[in-house]
Amino acid sequence: MTMNKGEHIKIICKNRKAFFNFEIEDTFEVGICLVGSEVKSLREGKANLSDSYGKIRNSEIFLVDCHISPYVQSNRENHEPLRERKLLLHKREIKKLTGKVAERGYSLIPLKMYFKNGKVKVEMGLARGKKTYDKREAIKKKDQRRELERMMKFKQR
Repeated sequence: MTMNKGEHIKIICKNRKAFFNFEIEDTFEVGICLVGSEVKSLREGKANLSDSYGKIRNSEIFLVDCHISPYVQSNRENHEPLRERKLLLHKREIKKLTGKVAERGYSLIPLKMYFKNGKVKVEMGLARGKKTYDKREAIKKKDQRRELERMMKFKQR
């Protein structure tokens, strides 16, 4: 994500599980349709992307299972925390993604949610699920890197 001059970005939440469970092949920024109480709740940082995913229906893309907590100071007109929210993309982008997701093994995963110049944006990733042995390999590499850093730190003393 590149930041242009004059852009202000504030990250709301990240999907940490996504990089462990999936191999991200492509990322793109999308807008999202929200109601007022959802935006106010997001300003407080009350969102969770861990089990959410993108679903294509009638040539529209929806964000499913994204939890945005109800706004505390709202009245009875508060939003439903797990409702499906429409993602905003151009028609040609949706067609391209529909073709990719139709292939076996690809899915749309939200990576992070953030404010960009006052608007809520979601960074989505076109992802392929990792197998369990790939996950074990990733853990092994992470442990080796951590051990190497620990040894380098010890040598510097």
